[in-house]
Amino acid sequence: MGSSLATTLTTTIIFLCIFSTVNANFKTFTQSYHTFNVSLQDQANSELQFENEAKVSQDALQITPDTGNNNAVFDLRNRSGRVMFRRNFHLWDGDINSNSSVASFNTSFLVNIFPQNNTHGEGLAFLIAPEIDIPDNSFGQYLGLTNATTENQTTNGIVAVELDTLRQPFDVDNNHIGLNIHSIRSVISKSLTPENITLVPDASTPAFHNIWVHYNGVEKIIRVYIADQPTKTSPTPPMPQTPIIEYELDLRKTVNPKSYFGFAASTGDQYELNCVLQWNVTIEYLPDPKSPLIPILLGVGIPVVVLVVAVFGYWLYKKRLRDRSELNIPTRLRTLPGMPKEFGFRELKKATNSFDEKMKLGEGGFGVVYRGVLPEDNEEVAVKWFSRESLKGEDDFLAELTIINRLRHKHLVRLLGWCHRNGKLLLVYEYMQKGSLDMHLFKETDEPLNWTLRRKILAGVASALHYIHFEYDQKVVHRDIKASNIMLDADFNARLGDFGLARAIDHEKTSYAEAEGVLGTFGYIAPECFHTGKATQHSDIYAFGALLIEVVSGQRAGTKVNGFQFMVDYVWSLYREGRILDAVDKRIVDDYDSEEARRFLLLGLACSHPIASERPNTHTIVQILSGSMDVPPVQPLKPAFVWPAMMPIDDLSLATSIDTTPLSINQYETDWSSMSRENYSGYTDRSTV
Repeated sequence: MGSSLATTLTTTIIFLCIFSTVNANFKTFTQSYHTFNVSLQDQANSELQFENEAKVSQDALQITPDTGNNNAVFDLRNRSGRVMFRRNFHLWDGDINSNSSVASFNTSFLVNIFPQNNTHGEGLAFLIAPEIDIPDNSFGQYLGLTNATTENQTTNGIVAVELDTLRQPFDVDNNHIGLNIHSIRSVISKSLTPENITLVPDASTPAFHNIWVHYNGVEKIIRVYIADQPTKTSPTPPMPQTPIIEYELDLRKTVNPKSYFGFAASTGDQYELNCVLQWNVTIEYLPDPKSPLIPILLGVGIPVVVLVVAVFGYWLYKKRLRDRSELNIPTRLRTLPGMPKEFGFRELKKATNSFDEKMKLGEGGFGVVYRGVLPEDNEEVAVKWFSRESLKGEDDFLAELTIINRLRHKHLVRLLGWCHRNGKLLLVYEYMQKGSLDMHLFKETDEPLNWTLRRKILAGVASALHYIHFEYDQKVVHRDIKASNIMLDADFNARLGDFGLARAIDHEKTSYAEAEGVLGTFGYIAPECFHTGKATQHSDIYAFGALLIEVVSGQRAGTKVNGFQFMVDYVWSLYREGRILDAVDKRIVDDYDSEEARRFLLLGLACSHPIASERPNTHTIVQILSGSMDVPPVQPLKPAFVWPAMMPIDDLSLATSIDTTPLSINQYETDWSSMSRENYSGYTDRSTV
């Protein structure tokens, strides 16, 4: 017992030592230079280090010499300069292959690149570097970043966003923006000409450009934006919603743990004046470690002291985890590009009559949804309050917000804003006047959905699914496609909602495995998921197949008919007997297109194929629904399920390793009341169906 206790205490203390250095809370450094005129020159000179010919002059950071000087006095060619913060920033700690935290940063700056005699070269760059000093002979194409010796060396610790004005053989043109890692050859670059942006116009037409560089240390993604500003004194334009550059970047693998931030620029045989007129920057950083209290206590070796430290350390660790989670959510959200409005909790409380029970639209696994009316403009909204009982409440909240925040499609529910106050997590969506699809399909009503509306709804959902699978810049797996998550606006246009279970998948991967196993709704979960524990685009297609059959038949996917546990099996038996149209909703038998209904039901069976690789993709589905393509052959007998391990190794969705985690199936559809099924985004009042 004593040996076990000693081992436990030792392990705990070692863990606390590691935690205190690797996962310490970030502090934030913020600085704004709205001008570099005389009033701020002393401040700039005390905070910034100027290398080579860089200086503060004419209300600007002049990274390269002023082209207005007389060349006979000072040769402007083949020059380079840097302006860097005098202090460094501790951006990351621990092993580069670990899951240690990485700092985030945001910066924006206004630049003016002015040519003398209509010549220009070479360019300007925002820079992260391991040291302030500028390399020798870093003029010309090297932009003050590297030289012939350090170029393309992974040890040089350089990351930069370049504004390049002179084309080299490896450049796209002489008017582009690029991301440079260890090299002047950009890993990604975009010409600005198609954006109607010219970095260096002629000398008679000065140009001013705003650049935003956002790095998210949680996502490990850098995003760069650019917009023109008419004059130096014009109001700063809004940041564009779409980045000109977006790139996965792990700073742990590219820059030193402690690095410097600033600007670099150069001239070559041609020259220009590279000026920064305004600069705002916010950088997270790890604080310097305090006195090594824990190692001292370890050295003392007094059991009582060790026990006290272990107990106190464990309590402090749990408290920091809780506090850090609460503090980091707003910070993470505010760094997301194009974030919607941040609502105040009081504002949403007023909009929902203090979250009155009468305003409740639904309740489900993620929390409660209320109808609200924003006091400013009387706009009706749906307010989703995430449950705090779920250990994954914050993860679900962040997953839904970070994904749907950047999705833009007419058949997706539109996110209006968010709120995070004292542990309260809320999302605000547009209000859907016609409610959810399941309220129209499965409720007894005098006006069932006619065939035209059903066709329109299916086409809209298919379009949205194709967008998140293939047209969005990341592959997104929704993981919970079902009738209660399809919302309908006033014109019965379908909107796919609830991205609480959705996950973005890395480009090099094809599936997402949840630690708790399979999540979703029984009747919509593809059979392979029960074996692999992984969600894929193919499993989304399976759920869409179940939805297809529901829309045509008016019956839930889990309805038991004639001894069959699921509707798909019943429809397959009707197809085998040559009477598949018997599955059509009896309420519309006098008002539907029989050929379309047959095609849709067969498509539903094709999407429900037990073997994932045999299911059609969304591109094919969209064409079949529109009538421009025939349904692929469907076997009269439902094929047998083949375990993924027996499938060809090159199968797109199942070639990854098998995850044997236990299953966790949310059977919302079989256990909830009709009101409680409305548990997701984009809701309606119960009286408006």
